[in-house]
Amino acid sequence: MWSWVLHRITGIAIFFFLLVHVLDTALIRVAPDAYDAVIGTYKNPIMGVGEIALVGAIVYHAFNGLRIILVDLSRWAAKYERQLWWGVIGLWVVTMLGFVPRQLMVIVAEITGGH
Repeated sequence: MWSWVLHRITGIAIFFFLLVHVLDTALIRVAPDAYDAVIGTYKNPIMGVGEIALVGAIVYHAFNGLRIILVDLSRWAAKYERQLWWGVIGLWVVTMLGFVPRQLMVIVAEITGGH
């Protein structure tokens, strides 16, 4: 159940991110000053935390999507669906442990002015 719920939530979140990304990128043709203002807001530390959430959503959605493909195509995977989901969670944690500390360093550098 949680696998299904998280897959839907992350899919919707990624969709909305992509929609906003396309719209803010389109601003460069229409209003370059507005584009610069929007891009400037992305340097906010809160947006850095949002990037952690975005990467977390993308990584979970990707790993779980691969699990779903395996379950759909393999009797073995269907038999071990629950264990594979825990494998997805484990891979997600390992991946995020590699990303989050680096992103936190970027956020701290933004707060302290790069020192």
